[in-house]
Amino acid sequence: MNLTTLTKRALAGELGPDPARERVSTAFTTRQGVRHDSRGRTYRNQVISLRVGRAVGSCAVEPGEVADGTVEECAGAAVADLLAHPAPPVRVAALDAYLMSARPHRGERVTVPAGTSLEKSLARAAAVVELLPGGADRVLVVGVVNSLLHRLRERGVRYVPCDLKGGSTEWGEPVTADAAAALDGCDAVLASGMTLGNGSFETLLDHARVHGKPLVMFAQTGSAILPHFLGAGVTAVSAEPYPFFWLDGGDTVLFRYREQA
Repeated sequence: MNLTTLTKRALAGELGPDPARERVSTAFTTRQGVRHDSRGRTYRNQVISLRVGRAVGSCAVEPGEVADGTVEECAGAAVADLLAHPAPPVRVAALDAYLMSARPHRGERVTVPAGTSLEKSLARAAAVVELLPGGADRVLVVGVVNSLLHRLRERGVRYVPCDLKGGSTEWGEPVTADAAAALDGCDAVLASGMTLGNGSFETLLDHARVHGKPLVMFAQTGSAILPHFLGAGVTAVSAEPYPFFWLDGGDTVLFRYREQA
C-alpha cells in the first residue's frame, strides 16, 4: 500500500461515505513565524487546511508554494474532485479531512499542557520521541524540529538531521537535504508528515519495509492518513490534528498510535 492506493480506496468508498457527496465547507491557510525564547533563529511555516464535516485536514507547504486563491477555491468542492487536484498538498489535505471525518482519532490521547511556545514545543517533542523503539542508536530525523533534536540529545541518541532546506541545527550541526542517501547509515527513522505533501514519504516507507527498519511519523500534516500505514511500513505515529500546539497557549491534544505486536 502507498498513498496512491489509499486514495483509490477512499475514492471507491471503502473507507467512508461516498467522497463525491462529501464537500469541503471551509478552506484556509495558516501562516506562522516562530522564534522561541533562548533559540537563535526564526522559522516560517505555512499550512493549508480543509474542513469536511467536523474534521479539519491539513498539509504543511513551503511558504508561497500554494497560492491563497488555490486554497480558497476548494471551499464548496466535492472531496472526490479534490482527491484528484493537480496540487499534491491539496490532495493530502482533502484525504486527511475525509478520513478524519469518517474515522475520528482513537489513538492514545496525550495532552500537551499549557505553557510558553518553547515549553509546549518541548512537551510535544517528548511525547513524540517516546515512540522510538529502545535501542535505536542512530536516528534519521526527516524534517528538522529543534525541540525533537533537543529531546534526542537528552537521551544520548545520535541522529542525522535532514531537511529539504538544508542549513544547520541550533547546535551548528549540518543538515543534509538528501534523506535517501542517509537512510543506510541509520537504524531508525523519525519523519514529519510533511513528507506526504512533498513526495518523499514513499522512499522512506519502501526502505522501512525492505529493511525492517522502524519508521516513526510525527504528523500535523496527514494525521488521519498515516495511522493507515501502521503495520505496513510505519511503526508508530504521533497524530496531531488542527489546531496544533503552536496555535494555542492552553492545553492541546495529540494522539499516539503504535504498531500492534
